[in-house]
Amino acid sequence: MTTRRGVIIGTSGLLAAVVAGLYRFTDLFVKHYPPTPFDDVLVQLVDRAQAVRVGKQVRSGDLVIENFDDRLAKKIRQRLSGADMTTVTEKDIATGKMIEIDGWQMPMTLVMTCLLAAHVTPDQSS
Repeated sequence: MTTRRGVIIGTSGLLAAVVAGLYRFTDLFVKHYPPTPFDDVLVQLVDRAQAVRVGKQVRSGDLVIENFDDRLAKKIRQRLSGADMTTVTEKDIATGKMIEIDGWQMPMTLVMTCLLAAHVTPDQSS
């Protein structure tokens, strides 16, 4: 004989499994990106899709050098060195390390991270 409590527990467990599956295997809640060697840096970005857009703006300018991703990631890691992106960008602002992109003044470390994200994120436009 099934009790009401058993039905509620079973339904709750099934619902939790469905939500966990949707979270892990779809982009419904969180966008999942293919793994890269730079995920330790890119995890600092709050919205990677917007960061890629900023990075593409930079990439269309004069700041791109061939095969720069390892050196760029190393520079970003040095700047972060145990701190989070918010702290480092606040320090960039305080010290005047800013770059203008499309009329916006942005902290250098954030722009460098956006550039790296644009370089390693597959193009989703097709």
